[in-house]
Amino acid sequence: MLQRTVRVLLSVVMAMAAATGGVLATAGPAQADECYTWNRTLSEGMSGSDVTELQIRVAGHVTSGEILTVDGAFGARTKAAVAKFQQAYGLAADGVAGPATFSKIYALQDPDCTPIHFSYAELNKCNSTWSGGAVSAATAKSNALRTMWKLEAMRRALGDTPLVVTSGFRSYSCNSAVGGASNSRHLYGDAADLVGNPTLCRLAQQARTHGFGGIFGPGYPGHDDHTHVDGRTSRSWSAPTCGI
Repeated sequence: MLQRTVRVLLSVVMAMAAATGGVLATAGPAQADECYTWNRTLSEGMSGSDVTELQIRVAGHVTSGEILTVDGAFGARTKAAVAKFQQAYGLAADGVAGPATFSKIYALQDPDCTPIHFSYAELNKCNSTWSGGAVSAATAKSNALRTMWKLEAMRRALGDTPLVVTSGFRSYSCNSAVGGASNSRHLYGDAADLVGNPTLCRLAQQARTHGFGGIFGPGYPGHDDHTHVDGRTSRSWSAPTCGI
């Protein structure tokens, strides 16, 4: 708790310095971070692993039906996603990721890189190893991280309303035990089943603007009691009761 408080206070100070045009606005890293620290301002035309890390965190801030490619290349779509992220958190929405943007990200993430409102445990109620699915344990866990950042964006857009995840990663045995489809995205670690308030239809409708390729909800067979979202790279949406 103390670590979180210190990190949030530091992020506020850095954002204020950047907003007033102080020297910190063009300096290197905004602050040391336990998960990942950016060492340069990022803008359109740049590339590298630091761009990849940025893309993971802004991939949920896109337009309806868009899926941001996480490829380490800062193109026009990444710029637009950064701008939407900045707008969502009250920053200058110029699409350039500098100290103020990074400070906000630092305040939003825990030391294990998960966003503050979600956790690996929440996205894996099957086992502790992330093994036994359709991909390697490392890939499944990485996919879950990307899903969590999209959910964080969705949560923000819904007015910081808590989202309840009832199912995330599943091994083949876990998937079979709950009667999941043989090709379920849960086996890849990039899926989440959501319940609660907002309504299931509201969740399905909102998910369209947060980079989810798969959305299934009320009216789709077996989905009247939850809304499913996943990170497939092609769009497949069906929630007939919700007009999707």
